[in-house]
Amino acid sequence: MRVGCPKEIKNHEYRVGLTPAAVREYVAHGHEVLVETKAGAGIGADDSAYVAAGARIARSAQEVFETADMVVKVKEPQPQEWAQLREGQILYTYLHLAPDPEQAQGLLASGVTAVAYETVTDERGGLPLLAPMSEVAGRLSIQAGATALQKASGGRGVLLGGVPGVLPAKVAVIGGGVVGSHAAQMAVGLGAEVTILDRSLPRLRQLDDIFNGRVRTRYSTIEALEEEVFAADLVIGAVLIPGAAAPKLVTREMLSGMKRGAVIVDVAIDQGGCFETSQATTHSDPTYEVDGVIHYCVANMPGAVPITSAQALNNATLHYGLALADHGLRTIAEDRHLRNGLNVHRGRVTNRAVADALGYEAFAPESLLKVA
Repeated sequence: MRVGCPKEIKNHEYRVGLTPAAVREYVAHGHEVLVETKAGAGIGADDSAYVAAGARIARSAQEVFETADMVVKVKEPQPQEWAQLREGQILYTYLHLAPDPEQAQGLLASGVTAVAYETVTDERGGLPLLAPMSEVAGRLSIQAGATALQKASGGRGVLLGGVPGVLPAKVAVIGGGVVGSHAAQMAVGLGAEVTILDRSLPRLRQLDDIFNGRVRTRYSTIEALEEEVFAADLVIGAVLIPGAAAPKLVTREMLSGMKRGAVIVDVAIDQGGCFETSQATTHSDPTYEVDGVIHYCVANMPGAVPITSAQALNNATLHYGLALADHGLRTIAEDRHLRNGLNVHRGRVTNRAVADALGYEAFAPESLLKVA
């Protein structure tokens, strides 16, 4: 199979779908790899590194899209990219379709087979291709929040860890999954007072064990959410419903009860955000203010640390990517975890959560993937 990797074009996106190390693996499996020139510049991998790994360098993204049987990316395709996709081609990348009807329409019109990293599952019920970026984003959320809390950035002027004789900042983390636990780990490490809210009692018990009393855990009711959000200097939105739009847990009305200059970091913004006032921002203009509360809603947070995040992402995506390249649609038909990752196939939506969010009919992948 010919595997193509274009350069990412989303604002301040420096990651790359295939590192040189990943390219070597595809080549070792007998595949031809085509990489757009300068695709790896953001991680310090020049064209010569890809050539040494066995790739051929394409002069343009158009060449990649025109000739590749499978396109491997990081972020969702932009309008000029989805217009170049075609039926019979496999797209393997993050999609986050639920809050993005325009992209969904573009993918459906193209006829492409689109496998979304964020809905591929594993034997333990986890999301193995989303997890590494959730780890990065969770940790980055505290760095970003700490910066936004500085007075020069519009925040309250509070140091997360405080100093002797001065209380530390209060951090509320909404959601105790991968993002939430990593955010809490960073916040605790900086000396903040941290509360994690979640609706899974088993998970709250697990978090109590993990942090050994260094964080408070609360079952997430409306009342508990209000109390913690109103008291917090920094609120991290870390809620995920796989494939679906994030629930709006913090309303516009709640902002009036928050401290002036408090900061919210909405890591769920890729799925539409879990704050009612969230709107996607970019690394070049990451924050805005609503009712005195600073909002940080960058939709590709891990792109800020591309060397770390591209390596972590490739480590996770390589196994399934090789399976797709080796066996094509057959591996999707035979592997239920990749079938869970299939969001769009030849003009049909194949993920129930995405279909429900966008108002499409959901087609069972098994009914569409009849491979001889």
